[in-house]
Amino acid sequence: MLGHMGVNVQDLRRAKAYYDTLMPLLGFEPYMSAEDQFAYRPAGGKPGTYLFFYPAVQHGTYSRHCPGLQHLAFMVKSRAAVHAVHAKVQELGSPLIHAPQEFPQYHPGYYPMFWQDPEGFMLEVVCHRDQGPGLEQSHHGSDTGQVSLSTGSAHR
Repeated sequence: MLGHMGVNVQDLRRAKAYYDTLMPLLGFEPYMSAEDQFAYRPAGGKPGTYLFFYPAVQHGTYSRHCPGLQHLAFMVKSRAAVHAVHAKVQELGSPLIHAPQEFPQYHPGYYPMFWQDPEGFMLEVVCHRDQGPGLEQSHHGSDTGQVSLSTGSAHR
């Protein structure tokens, strides 16, 4: 399991304001906040990856098409949760890459949505198997509070 990940941003305050509204919908809670960094952890003591944000010390342009981070994917339990994040992303005015939809080329039931944050990072929220109210659970454990990393070319 990945313990934590650090992301450099150009504007730490803007990033904190953005992620403070988004992370609770993704199953994360604040972990720490200081002048030079802030972080989130999986909510409710669940295991998972902590996500830290730092101010960039060198400025430059970011592209998911260059070497480095391609995108971050956050897993949620239901399609309703994907739609809740979609609504928040629209409220925040973030550029949408792919609206909520099935991507059956990955596996049946793969239901993501992709967007860009203020830094231009591509983010994904995905429900692998809907575990919403009244649905039979397909597997044990929680999908929330998990982040996966991708440097591949699957989502351009």
